[in-house]
Amino acid sequence: MTTILEIDTVTKRFGGLTAVDNVSLSIEPGGIVGLIGPNGAGKTTLFSLISGFERPSLGRIIFRGDDISDLAPDRRAALGIARTFQIVQPFARLSVAENITVGAHLRHRSRAEAIAKAREISARLGLCAMIDKPASSLTVAGRKRLELARALATEPVLLLLDEVLAGLNPSEMRDILPVIRTIREGGVTVIMVEHVMQAVMNLCERVIVLNQGRLIADGSPREVTRDRRVVEAYLGQGAAARLEAEHA
Repeated sequence: MTTILEIDTVTKRFGGLTAVDNVSLSIEPGGIVGLIGPNGAGKTTLFSLISGFERPSLGRIIFRGDDISDLAPDRRAALGIARTFQIVQPFARLSVAENITVGAHLRHRSRAEAIAKAREISARLGLCAMIDKPASSLTVAGRKRLELARALATEPVLLLLDEVLAGLNPSEMRDILPVIRTIREGGVTVIMVEHVMQAVMNLCERVIVLNQGRLIADGSPREVTRDRRVVEAYLGQGAAARLEAEHA
C-alpha cells in the first residue's frame, strides 16, 4: 500500500537539546494512528515538523511522495495537512461560524461557499446550537470541537490531533470518540497525540511510542502496552521487571 506520510531519519535540535532524534516511520492512508509517550518525549515537536511550524535539523518529511521539508505551513495545508493544537485559541470575538469559515476559505474563495462549508462542518461536529455564538462563550468541550471543526474546514487528507481530549470529562470524551471515527471513515488519515490511554487503545489500530525524542515502539495497542521499553518509559527504570515479578 502506498504511504501517505514518511518521516525519513528526522532529527530536530533546539540549541543543545535534541527534541526528535533520528526518527523514521511511515503512515499508510485511511487509519487512526496513536502517537504516545511521556511528557517531553517529542510528540508535539514531531507534529510541528510534519505541519511545517518547525523545520528538521536533519532528515526529510515526505507527503504523498513529495519532499515537503522546506514548505511553509500554509503550503502544507494547501496540500492537505491540518492540525489542532494543545492550547485552543479561537478568534474569541468571532462567532463559531466565522471561525470555521476562516478555515473553509482555503478551498472556497466565495464567501457564500465558505459559509456553507462551515455550517456543514458544524453540523458534523454538533456545533449547530452554538453556530452564531461568539467563540469566547464556549465551554472547554465546545472549544475543542471548534478547533477540530476549523481544521476539518480546510478539507485535509491528513489530520494531526494534538491532545484533542485533554480537559474533557468522561462523558465529553465518549461523545467525541465517534466523531473521530467518522472523520476516518470519510477518508481522512488521523494521527493523534493523546495521554488518555483508554481512548488510544479503543480508537487506534496502530500506536507509535516516543521517549526522549526516539522511537522506542511501533505496533498494535496490545503489542505496545506489553513492550518492556514502553513500560519503563512511563513508569521508570525497573518497572517492567517489578510488574513481571508481581504477576509471576
